[in-house]
Order: sequence, then structure tokens, then C-alpha cells
Amino acid sequence: MSFARTLLRVKPAEQLADDGSHSQLRRTLGLVPLVALSVGATLGTGIFVVLAEAAPAAGPAVVVSFVLAGVAALCSALSYAELAGSVPVSGSAYSYTYATLGELVAWICGWCLLLEYGVSVAAVAVGWGGYLNEFLQGTIGVTIPEIFAAPPGDGGVFNFPAALIVLLATGVLLLGVRESARATTITTLLKIAVLVFFFAVAITAFRSENMTPFAPAGFAGISVGASAVFFSFIGFDAASTAGEEARNPARDLPRAIILSLAIVTAIYVLVAFAAVGAVGVDVLGGSDASLAAALRIVTGQGWPSVVLAFGAVIAIASVVLTVLYGQTRILVSMSRDGLMPGMLSKVNRRAVPARNTVVVGAVVAVLAAVVPLNQLAEATSIGTLVAFGLVNIGVLVLRRTRPDLPRSFRTPLMPVVPLLGLALCVYLIFGLDAVTWVTFAIWSAVGLVVYFGYGRRKSRLNESRTEPAK
Repeated sequence: MSFARTLLRVKPAEQLADDGSHSQLRRTLGLVPLVALSVGATLGTGIFVVLAEAAPAAGPAVVVSFVLAGVAALCSALSYAELAGSVPVSGSAYSYTYATLGELVAWICGWCLLLEYGVSVAAVAVGWGGYLNEFLQGTIGVTIPEIFAAPPGDGGVFNFPAALIVLLATGVLLLGVRESARATTITTLLKIAVLVFFFAVAITAFRSENMTPFAPAGFAGISVGASAVFFSFIGFDAASTAGEEARNPARDLPRAIILSLAIVTAIYVLVAFAAVGAVGVDVLGGSDASLAAALRIVTGQGWPSVVLAFGAVIAIASVVLTVLYGQTRILVSMSRDGLMPGMLSKVNRRAVPARNTVVVGAVVAVLAAVVPLNQLAEATSIGTLVAFGLVNIGVLVLRRTRPDLPRSFRTPLMPVVPLLGLALCVYLIFGLDAVTWVTFAIWSAVGLVVYFGYGRRKSRLNESRTEPAK
């Protein structure tokens, strides 16, 4: 097979499904745990953490930024839902592109997902430290010194709380998927309750003057805000990484993806509207624990912000747990295909890829400890947008090349929805800062070196006669 043809070779959906059916991972997750996993990976990042980053850029129109990002995510989610029902394996967008666009594109997508998941966990962990300090201040009157609670460049040397929560989540994952799912369900219900509490209190202090000027930077500011918060919608992707641990993936994965996105978008918009209306964008942009600060101003008392901070500490911890889970499962698929070292797909007696989990936890803990939040959030957004764009292309390709493939869910309004999803992803990518593009270019270059130096030679497709798609 020629060099060019090896880059274009696909792994047929049937072969992916067969590999998944022989996986040592255990099928223990029903619809409710899958929805909880998806919501748990999403709900909290955009509101508890990134709202403070996006509000100054978009102004009160940050509410529209969430809607715009949600629409872009919805189009991609519908494409994800079809592919998740057709190729129900743990690799998520990586596996979908492997079945449609070829090995090199699949590698690029998987490499983007590693950036998306790993950096988003680190970003959320940084925000967790801010709420932990808010909780400690409100209860015992002390906080962790900034030198040990912020990364270099943000006034600190090492963000100890951020590293700690990543390591704790790694420990929970090592207990097993059933135990992790229980923890995720409980913490997801808790975070929803906390955000409902915030909305109920904040909306009583709504002031129309806080909503004007509504879009001080115009649509450009709204777009910048949408680009920044887009990574807050990656949770439905986490559900698709559970394809080999779902009891009925063809039926439940599409449902979990659509349900979770609807729940998360509604809560994001309502809470952002109440927060901006109550205290304005300047207050939100001035604190790493913006919602807790807003409650303190609204009520003039400390206990509501303590309640919210406690809920955020627990809730954001669940985001770290679920997104970390997603990254380990993507690595399982890439390792099983030979593109990553084989040890990353080995599981222990608890059906957990233990070595994989430990390696991921250690790397992400270091990232969370030393990289500033704003750089983490935007690096996550570009990785997410690239992966989602490839999924939208993949669903179009698979409809054309494999019209006979069984599909438990079909993306509506084909080809309009995938094309719109692709266009929105491209549009939001161009709203990101130049430094984000530089970071992404460096990451991509490193990925290509790894692929051509290791993955292409070790690919399991070298052992077969699989031909590229015609």
C-alpha cells in the first residue's frame, strides 16, 4: 500500500464495533447514568468558571453568547447522535472519523480531543480552587495563600488545590466505572439544585440598567464570548466516550447526548441572565468565584455565597471526574488501534485502564497547577471546535459511503444541520485569540511528529488488508 493510501485508510464501522464488543470494559451504564455523565461533564464549567472570562468581552449579551454556542453545539450534537448510534464504541469523535475520513484525520481528531479533554479538566480544576477559597473564607475565615492557589503569571507559584482535585478524581476513577457513575449522578443532582438556588435568589435583585448597553462590543463581542464559552458544551461528547460501557449504546447514547445538551443550555442561559441582571458584568469579571460574589452582593449576607461555594466545590469536582473519564476512554481506543502505546488500553481486575488513568491524572494535575485559566479555556475551545467540525463532515461522508449501515438515530434536515454545524465551528474558531492559534499549531505539529514517528508504523491496520474508502 502506498504512503498516501495508508493515510487515507479507514477502519470500517463493523470492525470498530467488533473491537468494542470484545472490550474488557464492562457494560454497566443505562440511560440515566449516561445523561448524568454528559451533564456532569458539562454543567458547571461555563457558569461557575468561564462566565467571569466571557462577560467582560460580550457585556450583558453574554447570554446571547451562550445561545450561539449552544446552537453550534446542537448541530454538532445531532451529528454525534447519529454516529454514536451507528458506531457505539468508546473513541467518540476519534472513532467516528476513523470510520469515515481515514487514519490521518482520525489521528488529528484524537489528538485534538486529548487537548480538549486534558486542558478542559485543568481549566475547571483552576476554577475549583477559587470556589474552595470562597468556601473556606465563609466558614472558617481563612484562605489558601495565593502563592499556593494560583499558577505562575497569576500571582502564584503552584496551584495546589487545582492539582489536588485532579488527583482525587483520578483516585475515584481507579475504583471502577460503577462507583464513578454513582458519584457523578449524586454530584450532578447537587449542582442543579445549587444553580436553581442561585437563580431564585439572583432574579429577585434583577435591575434593567445592568443589561445596558446590552452589546457594547457589538456582534464581534458576542462572538468572542461564544468562542470562549464553547468548551462549556463538550459534555455530550463525554457520553459518547462511554460507548463500550453502556448497556444499550445504540439506543441510549443518542438520547443521552440530546437530553444533556438541552438541560445544560437552558440552565446556562437562565443563570447567566440572572447573574448579569443582578450585579452586572464588571462584578462577574472581577472574581474567580463570580456567582458566589454575586450572591454576597445581592443578599448582603455571607451564608448564601457559602452555600453556593460549597455546591460549586462539589459540582466542579464532578466535571473534573467525568471529563477525565472521557479522556482515558479515548486513549483506550487509540491504544487499541495501535496509534498509542498498548499499555494505555490494558485494564485491571476492576475493568479500569489503570495505567492510562494514572498517566492522564498526573499530566493534567501538572497542567492545572502551572497554567493560567484563560489560556486553558481557549486552548480547549479550539480543540473542541476542530473535533466537532470533523464529526459534522464524518456524518455526511458515512451517509454517502455507507447508506445501508444500521442507524438508531438519523440527523434531521440532512445535509443542512451538519453543514450549519461545520460553518458555526469554523466561525467560532476565527473568534479565538492569536496566541490560541499558536498554541494549537504547536500542539498539532507535535501530534504529527508522534503519528509519523510512531502511530503510522504501529497501526493495527498494517496487519490487515483494509482498503480506504472509495
